Amino acid sequence: MAVAPGENSSTKSAQRALYYLVAPVGHPNYGDELIAASWLGELAAMAPEADVWVDTHSPGPAAVLLDGIHPRAKFTDTLWRLCWEAPSEEPWQVAAWVREAVHNPGMMPRLHSGIELLATADVVHVVGGGYINKLWPKQLGLLAGAAAAVERSGGRAAMTGHGLVPACEDVTPLLLSLLDHFDVVEVRDEASAALVDVQPGIDDAFLDIGPHRFEADEDQPEVMLCLQSDLVEVGIGKLAGAVLSMLRAWKVPPERVGVVEGVPRVDREVFALLERELPGARFYPFSHIWAHGLPANPRQTWISTRFHIHMLAAAAGASGVAVSINPDYYATKHRSLAALGSNWTVLEDLTQVPDRPTAGGYPAETLAHLRRAKSEIAKTVYAPVARRTSDGASSEPQPESFRRRWSRRILG
Repeated sequence: MAVAPGENSSTKSAQRALYYLVAPVGHPNYGDELIAASWLGELAAMAPEADVWVDTHSPGPAAVLLDGIHPRAKFTDTLWRLCWEAPSEEPWQVAAWVREAVHNPGMMPRLHSGIELLATADVVHVVGGGYINKLWPKQLGLLAGAAAAVERSGGRAAMTGHGLVPACEDVTPLLLSLLDHFDVVEVRDEASAALVDVQPGIDDAFLDIGPHRFEADEDQPEVMLCLQSDLVEVGIGKLAGAVLSMLRAWKVPPERVGVVEGVPRVDREVFALLERELPGARFYPFSHIWAHGLPANPRQTWISTRFHIHMLAAAAGASGVAVSINPDYYATKHRSLAALGSNWTVLEDLTQVPDRPTAGGYPAETLAHLRRAKSEIAKTVYAPVARRTSDGASSEPQPESFRRRWSRRILG
């Protein structure tokens, strides 16, 4: 619900809560879409009457992919466009520019109405993923924009399930300063936790893992592959060779192999190098797994470079090898899932051929614990908001700081 120029958060209608999610959805990318879908589903159960805005780089495709999950969800790109419009790639300068633009929308008159909408949100929630780090330095501006929005509104800022490494050089003081404006701060791995001085939490996709995420088909391949071609520091030829070596050592007939696409086309390129060696292998495009669920079951063995494919296939009970193709980024992510009990082998030296794993995926009780922990975080993020006054005071007590309370409970 937009407000007229000159109005502030105090004039916002109290009839309906406004929740503002920031997410990198619509590209599409299976993990990113899964996280956003999980939060929209949670809000559909918790707050079906709330206005929900999703701020993403690709609002059109996202509106189609995530249509109908929350009855009042709408899509925009205000914060992402502010980051793009910043006159520098340097994170400190991006953060300063975005923050100033949220406080002074006349700097970006084309986005004035969108900024005013942002500044009326009860909750600004930067949902999880690995998209605020050195690989995409401008996106630190998303945290700056969220901080500025709640400075104006007196609402609550939250970030959950983030991976912040590899971090830009000299960015830690800025991150800590921005996160002082957040009531909820959660990261999903130990390296990110050390960076911002919190206890490690868990990925947002644990919020809504269940049978509905998997394809109900008994005729699924025995060995499944998900092999990306982006961010592959080791080279896609080396990756293809490592995977072929595993399949040969395990004596897997090619017609019993399936290939899953987590990102359209990007996850087809490595398979294209192997396709002639795997006659009869079955290919599952992104459109199939998004519509029907991931073709995963406890009888399978997976080889995956994708983090969320590792998570979901392990949640289905499948054994697997998580292949690290970027030591500063993907190794951290895969190790975080193994630390939570995925039972998968994490392969970082692609010259090695691991034994075929047989340990299965997450134990059922571990998965249930992780789901409960994430549900408790959701309740904290979307607890009733006591608006702060201009001097920072509140008419109601605020929830105890998330940083120490909830993250200990997740791993305890």
